[in-house]
Amino acid sequence: MRDYKKLDVWKKSHLLTKQMYKDVLPLMPIEERFALTSQLRRSTYSIPLNIVEGCGKNTDKDFAHYLDNALGSTLEAEYTCYLIFDLDYITQDQYDLINSLINEVKAMLISFINFLRNGK
Repeated sequence: MRDYKKLDVWKKSHLLTKQMYKDVLPLMPIEERFALTSQLRRSTYSIPLNIVEGCGKNTDKDFAHYLDNALGSTLEAEYTCYLIFDLDYITQDQYDLINSLINEVKAMLISFINFLRNGK
């Protein structure tokens, strides 16, 4: 079993989740509480949760499957952030900051998945 707290990709995805809760979610309009806000919240915290769950699996293949799920959640969060930016719920600067974090997590996940699938 792996210690997720030692994984850089988990640390970065946890930071992304905290940043989303602190800087983006509070800006969402009340009418989006059960739609975009909820979707963004769930897709964002799903990223580190999938990494944590994958750490409990016994094989690299199983772990990579959970990292795939985390990557899918990252892509969901990426699009949702683009949409809320396009709807003028967040500024260009806010979007750039959160999108940069999302892209870092995405790149780290892709690299880690490739590492697990293509051998050490």
